[in-house]
Amino acid sequence: MHRFLAGLAMMAALATLNAVPAAAAEQKLVLGTPGIPPIFAATLPIVAEKMGFFKKYGADVEVKPMESGTTAARALISGDVDIAMAPTPQVTAQASNAGVPYVAIFGMPHPDFLLASTDPKKATCKDVVGHPVGVDVIGGARAVALRIMLAPCGVKLDQVQQIALPSTATQEAMISGRLTYGVLHIDEIPVLEEHGKPVTEVASIRKASPSSHFLLFTVRSDHLKADRQPYVRFVAGLIAAARWMKDPKNADKFAEIATVTGRTKAEAKSAREKLEAIDYWPTDSDGMDRKQIEGVIAGQVKTGNIQSGKTPVAYDKLIDQSIFKDAVALVDKAK
Repeated sequence: MHRFLAGLAMMAALATLNAVPAAAAEQKLVLGTPGIPPIFAATLPIVAEKMGFFKKYGADVEVKPMESGTTAARALISGDVDIAMAPTPQVTAQASNAGVPYVAIFGMPHPDFLLASTDPKKATCKDVVGHPVGVDVIGGARAVALRIMLAPCGVKLDQVQQIALPSTATQEAMISGRLTYGVLHIDEIPVLEEHGKPVTEVASIRKASPSSHFLLFTVRSDHLKADRQPYVRFVAGLIAAARWMKDPKNADKFAEIATVTGRTKAEAKSAREKLEAIDYWPTDSDGMDRKQIEGVIAGQVKTGNIQSGKTPVAYDKLIDQSIFKDAVALVDKAK
């Protein structure tokens, strides 16, 4: 039933594809970011907006927080946003199953998801069987990550009870004791610990699937074809922001800006250090490695998320690396 309803929603969204691109009409780009408040990954475009990097490179960008990356991806197809920060597995599946004309122009390659327990005595994969686990959206990024993290110990997704909650609600439920297990980002751990909840790592996406890919800044192919320059300027702003964030002398200012995610300055500063260590916000590449993306596509086929009989989307159709190359040239020229 869920798949049927999702199919109807997708068909309705695809019917809007002939709408006039917002970028072409006003030269303004609306970016849909996951989470209300935004997840920590969204600090990249938020910094680009707050520190004036978008404006510096001539991009007019509105950062629009949305319930999840799944919501942002749907809004991209309906025309409500021009760019979506969307989970890579979902993007590859929808591009394959429904022919959704997604094109990715920048990526964040390193997922930081982990399956966490607030009970150190119940902190193995086998312990999770039969218990509720907080995810963002059924079929969303955290749900996909949960399936991947459970697989190495032989536990299937249908052996646990997925509870669809916004990230903040999952944290609150774990703090109150209503949930023992949740799929969390690294930056969410200090929140639980500050409330006296010890966090034990049951599994991590990095260990379970080192070739996993986190998310893609995704646009519509027709919009990109109509006018690519606003997207080049947008990515230039992201590159400049990532470079600024990497500099330790900006850590305090970054932490101040990152409080928009609901983190305290201390939490944000600590999270930045942990995430920079895994090159969370890439500065020297477009974050869309062929091997990683093709690995995600193959994984979606294997699990049935790309439906039998459908042709998996090709890397060269899904990924446009030319935008990043032009954006780097723009940033370097402005030095």
